[in-house]
Amino acid sequence: MGAAGVLGWLLLLQAVHRAAGAQPCSPKYFGRDAMVCVCNATYCDTLDPVVLPALGTYVKYESSKAGKRLERSEGSFQSSLHAPDLVLAVDTTQRYQKVKGFGGSVTDAAAMNIFSLPETAQDHLLRSYFSEEGLEYNLVRLPMASCDFSLHAYTYDDVPFDYELAHFSLRDEDTKLKIPLLHRALAMSKRPLSLYASPWTSPTWMKTSESFVGKGTLKGQAGDKYHKTWANYFVRFLDEYAKHNLSFWAVTAENEPSAGLINNYPFQCLGFTAEQQRDFIAQDLGPVLANSSHHHIQLIILDDNRLHLPHWAKVVLEDEEAARYVHGIGIHWYLDFIGPIQDTVVPTHELFPDYFILATEACIGAHFWERDVILGCWERGNQYSHSILTNLNHFVAGWTDWNLALDLEGGPNWVKNYVDSPIIVDTSEGIFYKQPMFYHLGHFSKFIPEGSQRVGLIASKESRKMDLEYTAFLRPDGAVVVVVLNRSPQNITFGLADTVGLIAAVAPASSIQTYLWQRQ
Repeated sequence: MGAAGVLGWLLLLQAVHRAAGAQPCSPKYFGRDAMVCVCNATYCDTLDPVVLPALGTYVKYESSKAGKRLERSEGSFQSSLHAPDLVLAVDTTQRYQKVKGFGGSVTDAAAMNIFSLPETAQDHLLRSYFSEEGLEYNLVRLPMASCDFSLHAYTYDDVPFDYELAHFSLRDEDTKLKIPLLHRALAMSKRPLSLYASPWTSPTWMKTSESFVGKGTLKGQAGDKYHKTWANYFVRFLDEYAKHNLSFWAVTAENEPSAGLINNYPFQCLGFTAEQQRDFIAQDLGPVLANSSHHHIQLIILDDNRLHLPHWAKVVLEDEEAARYVHGIGIHWYLDFIGPIQDTVVPTHELFPDYFILATEACIGAHFWERDVILGCWERGNQYSHSILTNLNHFVAGWTDWNLALDLEGGPNWVKNYVDSPIIVDTSEGIFYKQPMFYHLGHFSKFIPEGSQRVGLIASKESRKMDLEYTAFLRPDGAVVVVVLNRSPQNITFGLADTVGLIAAVAPASSIQTYLWQRQ
């Protein structure tokens, strides 16, 4: 057999191996414990599709600062066992919110970074997020025209006073970047993808500031030609994307409406007070969407820091005219440290239990005191998981990351507002790095599909400062998922109890685990 024949066999064996199982992480260290997994045109770590374990057994996935990345193992329930001090018992009689899902955002910057890679590497990156061998994201947020993560500021109709939107048109960023990327993601995802869109700014000719940036609201007031035109702009956006065979699950009424109320705000914004958003929805956006071919679309209010709750929700949803058009409330994580979830999200859910609450944006590196990109930072993964767990345990229906991928600088961003991302692309080398944040997100997104319902998970003892954080869900297929995060430097022994028995478990120091089992 010649060299070519041997190579052929090796390639065949590799193909067989690839089909047969998960590919391990190819690690690269940026200092002690700061590990990323490297992917390129020829190699990327993968996962197996999730298969429910046999009755009486469980499957565990573990990631850790010590270097594990969604490592799978199996074990058996024990019937009677000297129970550890701490037992977490699943209680399916306690039922909470249903899950919408998990995902990230396709900004101009994210799409440019992904398309800067060799084609097979692009495929590895998209499969890492959307396919069964990856995190199985089902939520995708899309800016409606430009945001700070664009190369320049633009909207879909920058022709002054075009109230008929005769000059409305998608841009190259849509037709050459975002739309082709979405089609590729859709083609490789087994779960249905829910797309939702958010505008950052209207055309400048509709704004009091006559500028994309800085303090400014729509001219005039609700019900007038500016507000009607802006509402029609949403429908035109949905129409144009529909021509490209893309339909949306939802729109948010405005990204961070409070931003446009701040003097000298540095990038695209459009200010609304809660009262202005209420009136715009009641008189313009609500009716215009309802009377369009997109009347099925869900409308999400706020889409800003939860600090504004419950006030914002009360203003909009206590108004019958506005409330009838609204389905959910979107929250961003940037000021969570001054707006505790118990004082914001919880009272909102209690006042308006019929409206879902969804975390619509989060990223690390946005605050001036944070470094933009820190490759391999485990602590940033912890921050993601801690936020997701806190949200899920307080009635939030899902969690959306910001940019799917950024460059080594944390951009591009036309105002240099660089931040971190779960995937960092090194264009010059044709490679990308999957960071701890990526794997932390996967502990939720891959195992808690849309339609899962949060159930009780009761601790046998609340330790003084409980170092474990955890949550439990009942999936639509009847299986139970439990996610356990240990941010402490100690291993913690605990038990997991359900009707099928007890799992004797250990959460290693600085680790996150997902447990999955069938109940009958």
